[in-house]
Parts: sequence; structure tokens; C-alpha cells
Amino acid sequence: MNNNLRKKVTLAGLLVSIGIVYGDIGTSPLYVMKAIVNENGGIANVNREYIVGSISLILWTITLLTTVKYVLIALKATNHGEGGIFSLYALVRKKAKWLVIPALVGGAALLADGTLTPAVTVTTAIEGLKNMKFGNDIPLPNQNSVIMITIIILLFLFSIQRMRTSIIGKTFGPIMLLWFTFLGVTGIMNLSHDWSLLEALNPLLAVKVLFSPANKVGILILGAVFLATTGAEALYSDVGHVGKGNIMGSWPFVFVCLALNYLGQGVWILENPNYHAGATDFNPFFEALPSQ
Repeated sequence: MNNNLRKKVTLAGLLVSIGIVYGDIGTSPLYVMKAIVNENGGIANVNREYIVGSISLILWTITLLTTVKYVLIALKATNHGEGGIFSLYALVRKKAKWLVIPALVGGAALLADGTLTPAVTVTTAIEGLKNMKFGNDIPLPNQNSVIMITIIILLFLFSIQRMRTSIIGKTFGPIMLLWFTFLGVTGIMNLSHDWSLLEALNPLLAVKVLFSPANKVGILILGAVFLATTGAEALYSDVGHVGKGNIMGSWPFVFVCLALNYLGQGVWILENPNYHAGATDFNPFFEALPSQ
């Protein structure tokens, strides 16, 4: 996007922002609840206190780390409209020479995240199609086929990254808009079965579950919860591409859709305590979707 468009909040800018900025955090619902359930010993070993508390942890972690840290604070610390760890370093380097060390560490962490996250996200998405029948055929009968399809998709995605940001944003914007709408709608469909799960909005339940007997891993549950914020740093690092206003304008929609989906998955888990209780590849995201 050119400089003039970046300074304005427009429908096109909001759409491009959705297509560029939220790819990682937008796919977190694919694996976060799966990790939380599996860490506690499977779906047969979770109860309402654990699920409500876990979802509360997710929602308030996203609120604090994404909304407060990045949207409300970090976006105000841009360097001539540019974001990212090195832009931030350029703002503070005159304060002390040793600040180059955390800048390098941050850059390394960003590269590691950029390598790991796409692999996890695409693999988890493709795993949802494993063993599914299309007519009389099963296109993905085993994990090896999942890995091969994942590699092909990743090669394609990384090969087109050299294209202009605006082109990528305009291409993926409508797709990601449909994706987040889908997350929100399916979340509401499941949440409508038990609106009382909205009690997860209470932050006290997030603290309570950390010390609850229902939580068998204790504070280590945060390892799975933090997966919900994967890609949050993109809100700051991509601000130079789409502009601060467009990120701040599109984030509420994205956040609401994510929250609804996590709540919907929670309702479904509580309604199906014995479903695939012994399965190791159980994924609430896919199982919670309507079968027809």
C-alpha cells in the first residue's frame, strides 16, 4: 500500500489488513483447544471448571498480550510508520549500545517463529482432512500424505511472498474475511447450546484454574494457552504495510470471531465428554463443526 492509503482507514485497507496481518493468530483455534484438552489427559478428564477456566485464560491472554500490548501500546511506537523489532531498535539505540543484543535476540526469535508457526498451522489444518472420505476415496489416508501436502502448500505460499504486499493482501483479504466469519458463525452455533459459558469472560476464573485440582498440569497450561497469541507480533511488524489505523480498525472483528470460536468449542467439549475419549488425534475444532 502507498503512504497515503496507509494513513487512511478504508474498507480496502481493512480488508488488506485482515489478509496480511492475522494469518497466524487466525488459525490458532485449529490447535489450541486440542492442546489444552490433551495436556489434561484427554476429553474424558476435563470438566466444566477446567474448560471455562482455560477459555478464560485464552481470552484474557489475547486481551493483554495482543490488544493491550500491541494494539494499544506497541502501535504507538512506530518508526516513521514502520514497525518490527529493528524499527523499535532504531528508536532506542541512542539510549544504550547494549540494546543491540535484545534486538538481535528478538530478530532471531522472529525468524524462528516464522519458520515454526506456518508448519504447525498448515499441518494441523491438513490433519483435519486425514481419513475423511470423498465419495469412495480417502485422499489422505495417513500422516505421510499429510506431511507431503503440507510441504507443497508451504512451498507455494513462500514462493509468492516476493510479490507486492498489496497484491497478497487483496488476494488473501477476502479469504481471511470468510475464514474469520466462519469461525464466528460456527462458534455462535455451538455457543447457542449453552450461553452460560460466557462466564469465561470473568478473569477471576482464569486465575482460579491455574490452581484448581481439575487442572492436572498446573501453571504449565500456559504453554498451550500462549498458542492462542501466535502471530500477535504481526500487528506491530506489519504496521508499515497496512497502517496503524487499519490494524486498529480490523482487530475488534478478528478478536470477537476468535473469542466466539473458542467459546463454541468449549460448549461442544462439555456436551460430548465421552466422544473419542481414547483418541490421540482428537481435535475439538473439527469435531465441533456441523456434519452436514
